[in-house]
Amino acid sequence: MKKIITVWLVLIIIVAAGYVVFSIYGRDQASADNNKNMANLTSTLETSFGNIIVEFYAGDAPKAVANFISLAQKGFYDGLSFHRVIPGFMIQGGDPYCGRSEGSSYKDSDENLVQICGTGGPGYAFEDELDPNTPSYRAGYGKGVLAMANSGPDTNGSQFFIMVSNVPLPHNYTIFGKVISGQEVADKISLVSRDAHDRPSTPAVINRVMIK
Repeated sequence: MKKIITVWLVLIIIVAAGYVVFSIYGRDQASADNNKNMANLTSTLETSFGNIIVEFYAGDAPKAVANFISLAQKGFYDGLSFHRVIPGFMIQGGDPYCGRSEGSSYKDSDENLVQICGTGGPGYAFEDELDPNTPSYRAGYGKGVLAMANSGPDTNGSQFFIMVSNVPLPHNYTIFGKVISGQEVADKISLVSRDAHDRPSTPAVINRVMIK
């Protein structure tokens, strides 16, 4: 009887171990397949100045890529603007408080602060993806790079920027893609007249973001 019980215990342990290994492999494989699928996607930013097409670095920054794709598919970016433009540096967008018209911060009748353009996000934040071993990290912030804008470590949300020149920025911003067509559009947006806060005088609107 003891031998039979021992045999059954061994079989149960083997089956359980196999299940764990299979589950881990399945998750890893699913993650790898998902990254591969995201890497094959591109995004077209249809702006009031023309189209900008970007490819994704899903292998380097899967969370940032998945976040951008998810927001784009929900229409989050549609109608927003590039609210910060600096020639020779970058253009920044993705703030839900920055549309075709932008107001100023103020307090309402109940003394609640009304948020303004430049301070918004999707309502959550996620961590940075800054692996020195990835190709994008090693390449740095060259012209055409698509990266997450943030307000400090692990504060990524919806805001992003596109480089219009090669700038040796510190590695504080998750790079998750690069422009493959329409860089001249980004360059043109960066050159519009702007105020002291780098807000463009002519709205550079993202009419729609398409994922293909």
